[in-house]
Amino acid sequence: MIQKLLVANRGEIAVRIMRSCREMDIKTVSIYSDADRSAQHVRYADEAYRIGSPPSSESYLAINKIIQLAKKTKVDAIHPGYGFLSENPEFAERCKEAGIEFIGPDSKAISVMGDKISARKTMQQAGVPVVPGTTEPIIDESLVLNKIRDIGLPVMIKASAGGGGKGMRKVTEEKEILAAVRAAKSEAKDAFGDDSVYIEKYIESPHHIEFQIMADKYGNTVHLFERECSVQRRHQKVVEETPSPVMTPQVREIMGQHAVNAAKAVNYHGAGTVEFITDDDLNFYFLEMNTRLQVEHPITERVVGVDLVKEQINVANGNRLSFVQEELSQKGHAIECRIYAEDPDNKFMPSPGKIKHISEPLGLGVRHDGYVYKGYVIPIYYDPMISKLIVWGESRTEAINRMRRALYEYKITGVKTSIQFLEKVMKHPEFEKGIYNTHFIENNEKDLLEPEDCEGNCEEMAIIAAFKDYLTKQKRMALRQNGASDKNSKWKMAGRTKH
Repeated sequence: MIQKLLVANRGEIAVRIMRSCREMDIKTVSIYSDADRSAQHVRYADEAYRIGSPPSSESYLAINKIIQLAKKTKVDAIHPGYGFLSENPEFAERCKEAGIEFIGPDSKAISVMGDKISARKTMQQAGVPVVPGTTEPIIDESLVLNKIRDIGLPVMIKASAGGGGKGMRKVTEEKEILAAVRAAKSEAKDAFGDDSVYIEKYIESPHHIEFQIMADKYGNTVHLFERECSVQRRHQKVVEETPSPVMTPQVREIMGQHAVNAAKAVNYHGAGTVEFITDDDLNFYFLEMNTRLQVEHPITERVVGVDLVKEQINVANGNRLSFVQEELSQKGHAIECRIYAEDPDNKFMPSPGKIKHISEPLGLGVRHDGYVYKGYVIPIYYDPMISKLIVWGESRTEAINRMRRALYEYKITGVKTSIQFLEKVMKHPEFEKGIYNTHFIENNEKDLLEPEDCEGNCEEMAIIAAFKDYLTKQKRMALRQNGASDKNSKWKMAGRTKH
């Protein structure tokens, strides 16, 4: 039985895993880079150890260091969270060799599903619908045109080892094909060290719907229903909800069974997510499988009533699943907003820096998975997501209204965040009606990114704001040159009451 567990991750997911461990009376060990010395996951764990310098390659991706520390601290298991080493087959295998339980599937399942080409082949063999396309990497560019003509434009050129929108190019005209293939291969090589790409039919008006699955080591596999993940920016999820507003009971049952079949095809155990792409008529196709816990897992937990981390540990302990398919059901509606330290007014550039103030939302049906606090300095080295805001309501309408209220209460100063941008998403008519697809943000940039109070004069107001900022800086510079500080300027002193 697992009594001590190392979390090979950082930030909100590390804290979230440790919370379940504490409820299970499992001791936790955290690792941290020099940039994370004062991070919340370091404070929360029972034990914390420096793993390396800030770059991920020297800390959170340093397999040898993590395995050595795991042995030194005598842990029984390692939970990888998501990102970093969570879908690294070598890491899973190294844990096994060291006699440490890896909280996740075995290395073979990770390898098969981590390569999109091999995953497509496996799904075809299992009878799971896949998007029309190639099942071999593109090697001979002279054959690409004929293959695309067979599939039909538009198509997507996609990296086999890809993720997060990297190594992807949409092609709408034949003259764009070779340039798109070469660009995708180059980007894939830089991002993943593998330039293998394949061709996939582009689905018009696509919806991104995924199914949460859970399996034990005895072949018992269930799904915990779907999540709608179509609010995306540059192929990155921004808002997720469950149930999907476009789903029907009949299609849900069929897609859920295909998700279970997909997991069984690779002898999967643990938590995983089978992702589908659907059109407006709910024709669906396998997209990929994430062999780990997902960022958006809390909304499933809230609607289904299962602690997925606890169930992961239960499976790792060699136990059978705590439930069967017939015992699972959806209750109410949940929405998750990802909160990023980034500037929506400046092309969503990351906004690292010191948190000067934070007021977290509270109240009925609100869950906040975060890791920053007043005085914490957000490092520049990692993903800018700082928290996840999750709400639950009896209905979708109540959940949307609750999320609006929670976002209104959520205050962070010191860095730019995406909170106001998310408020606009929640208020948008298309989102309210549930009729959006993956082009939602792209098609509504004017509504979502234009300041609410500029009334069509945004450019003029921006110039005025910039000029005011310039005058303020000039004033401060003049004060410093005259030997005075802004804090003790004559203007401020003149307004104070003398005692």
